[in-house]
Amino acid sequence: MPTLASEAASKVEKVDQDFIDRVIAGQNGRPGSLLSILEQVQDHHPNRYLPEETLEYIAARANIPLSQVYSVVTFYALFNQEPQGQNTICICRGTACHTRGSRNLLERLMADLNLDGSHEESADKIAASTPDGKYTVRTVACFGQCALAPVVEVNHSIYGHMNERALRREVEALTKERASQ
Repeated sequence: MPTLASEAASKVEKVDQDFIDRVIAGQNGRPGSLLSILEQVQDHHPNRYLPEETLEYIAARANIPLSQVYSVVTFYALFNQEPQGQNTICICRGTACHTRGSRNLLERLMADLNLDGSHEESADKIAASTPDGKYTVRTVACFGQCALAPVVEVNHSIYGHMNERALRREVEALTKERASQ
């Protein structure tokens, strides 16, 4: 009879298994190790996300209940359960950012990238990727940078006092950068 670990292993590629095993071994016994394991494994994935079979494998190999792994992945906004674009743009939807125009930034960006109506939405949480895989647009509840509102994160760089023109320049720069590669 197959075990949970063997079933999970059969769904995860050998190269990924080896990487995950090394990450788990490197975190052995450290407090908060699950966060670090998940972050490293997600960063290693070419589409920067955590597929279901990977989460099952991590739970089995790290001897952590799958429910605990899922609760961490679904609680923290930095974890992705769907493939991400080559570039990620996150727009803060916190109160300060909202009152200073983040909704308009989001609507303009979604329109510029032709993402209108094609996104997953749960209240104000949005995650949408362009069909070509170049961009993922996400919202977050708060970056904790309220004095800089509205705040936008582009590929892990924080930009404060963002406006539509500056955001469009950032997206155009990403497009030019990708074209030159």
